[in-house]
Amino acid sequence: MNLDEAAAQAQAEAAQARAEAEASAAPSLGDLLADISRDVSTLMRQEVALARAELQQSAKNAGKGAGMFAGAGVAGHMVLLFLSVALWWGLGSAMGHGWAAVVVAVVWAVIGAVLAARGRAELRRMSGLQQTTDTAKKIPNALAGHEEKNR
Repeated sequence: MNLDEAAAQAQAEAAQARAEAEASAAPSLGDLLADISRDVSTLMRQEVALARAELQQSAKNAGKGAGMFAGAGVAGHMVLLFLSVALWWGLGSAMGHGWAAVVVAVVWAVIGAVLAARGRAELRRMSGLQQTTDTAKKIPNALAGHEEKNR
């Protein structure tokens, strides 16, 4: 369930609860307590659904960032490998084939830097559970009957 679906479901359930509340002219104390219990239960289910949707999105972004860091690790390994071969080859033959190995190592260094930068950017895009936090802050006012303070 994505964030839009969770919000739409929350609005539909809230509208249904209001319609049911308006349908009864003079509810008894038991009816009021049942309504409160049902509303709190609905609210908690909605909050859990919203948190689940936000966590799925954050986990997806974290996976992308981690994959790019893994690529950067492989590229870093290749840099060390080719620089070592280049140094060995260059010192061994005092020019020639060694420079070709240096060029390959520089290419791998550029690839590693690009992957590391992209991985870092993906991880920075994770913002946490902002909508869940915002709506959870509104619960006390809603329970006290002061929903206008939440707007």
